[in-house]
Amino acid sequence: MIGRMAAITAVVSLLSCLLAPALADDACADPLGCVAVEPEDPIVIGAMLVMSGAINYLGDDTLGGVELALLARDYSFLGHEIELVVEDSLCTAEGGQAAAQRLAADPMIVGAIGTNCSSAAQGAIPIISDAGLVMIAPSNTSPSLTNDDIAAGGSHLPGYFRTSQNGLIEGMRLAEFAALALKSETLATVHDGDPYTSGLAQAVADTFADLGRDVVFQGAVNKGDTDMASILTEIAVHQPDVIYVPLFEPESNFFAAQMSHIPGLEDSIIIGGAASFSSSFPENTGDAAVGIYVSGPLVSGDAYDELLAQWLEEYGSDPPSGYHAHSYDATNLLLNALETVAATDDDGRLVFGRQAIRDAVAATEDYPGLTGRLTCREDSPFAGDCSPGTALAVFIITEAEVYDDHWPPPVAWNFALDAYD
Repeated sequence: MIGRMAAITAVVSLLSCLLAPALADDACADPLGCVAVEPEDPIVIGAMLVMSGAINYLGDDTLGGVELALLARDYSFLGHEIELVVEDSLCTAEGGQAAAQRLAADPMIVGAIGTNCSSAAQGAIPIISDAGLVMIAPSNTSPSLTNDDIAAGGSHLPGYFRTSQNGLIEGMRLAEFAALALKSETLATVHDGDPYTSGLAQAVADTFADLGRDVVFQGAVNKGDTDMASILTEIAVHQPDVIYVPLFEPESNFFAAQMSHIPGLEDSIIIGGAASFSSSFPENTGDAAVGIYVSGPLVSGDAYDELLAQWLEEYGSDPPSGYHAHSYDATNLLLNALETVAATDDDGRLVFGRQAIRDAVAATEDYPGLTGRLTCREDSPFAGDCSPGTALAVFIITEAEVYDDHWPPPVAWNFALDAYD
């Protein structure tokens, strides 16, 4: 499988070179080549987002952030129009691979925003990296994605960055919330094999154990499972104080709804992940959602309030999920990098060196984003992480979210403020 992917990426990279616009001799000294934009042509930015399926709301949410960042510049940049090419990366490695292949085959793409899901990122990263492109992810959190120790399970390659938080940090803080805020002594975790869910579940379990508490169960379900009785019954034997369930919908809906029917789990508390931080989660779960904690992005400030007002004006509703600010920041990081490296050749073409774009993104330091002061790191296991990891909170779902279409739910614990020694 790895050999086949390497062969595919090599072909894509070769095609990109063969199709790339020709530059005058020695006009491009960049080791990865250049994109040359003719005076009347647009600057083309790609996006790899989940635009179909059960969690397409996440793609809609992040696409809105990209579009509003471009709209803030009137879709005009460096004297050129901006063209946005959106590819559906689904929420799978295969979807990410296919989306990356389509973008890498377009010699005019200067960079990409995406993916949403960590699994899609794992499929996309080798292709994007081999093609000399840069991708900035707004909602990937799997710790492996910024770990460049491939032998130890890392999957980071040059060209990958993200404005979302690293799951190592999120997992640590969620474990603190469970142990120290909820006073829990025992924990169970459930994932679905996805890099996002498994990475977070392990990070929570590791820190919970480090805090001197007991991890009594670690298990998994399959994507597409609807009957959760078996794993719930297994968990009930241990009667954990907290069950950490970072599953996507609809599996998270089934898990929460069916848990109420399992003897032995009456007092167990569910903490869900950001994969269920959506207005559809309480609606689809029903009564059982009341009292469930979910982690998710928490962004505030005047600039963010202005973004929400623009969102409402542009789309006529509130954002459906929580990563629109992260994609807004990701888009601006890319545009700032392009502005830094842009040059004009003797024929009046705008020229962007591909390695120069990567270097400019990597050099981002203390950028005042909506989601915090962004500084991109190079040290493993944080290579490509740009987020300070503070724009997060634990929310508690109430009857208002289930019955009255209220969103987002009230904050139960603020990552930035509610810390423990």
